Amino acid sequence: PERALVPQTEPERHRALKVASLASGVADKAVSLFYELRLHDQVSELFVARCRGQIAAALQALEADRAKRGPDWWFGGRMGHADIAVTATLRHLNEAHPGLAAMAEYPALAAHAVRCEALPVFQEISQPFIAPGG
Repeated sequence: PERALVPQTEPERHRALKVASLASGVADKAVSLFYELRLHDQVSELFVARCRGQIAAALQALEADRAKRGPDWWFGGRMGHADIAVTATLRHLNEAHPGLAAMAEYPALAAHAVRCEALPVFQEISQPFIAPGG
């Protein structure tokens, strides 16, 4: 229990899973958007707009949640799954789609990611995005 990456009691458990799920959804939409823009001969602007809108809405929800929390980790005094999922997602999003998410619009998320990315564990296992076929 002391090493669990998700809070063990409600309502924090449910809240942490929601944050991790939103982050995973952003990552999934970023992958879908990448493939749509780079692998299809004819790009669906409707699909692109939908993906961008969903990414922006999820980032806004994550920003609002992170902004109302203290300077520590998302859920408590140590890093958890939500912290990791959000940071990995932001890295992927910003490398796969430079400029899509203006991080100045998400200052709490940006600060959170900078804090996580500065940790040795993130630096040791960091791998730059390599586009398929790239």
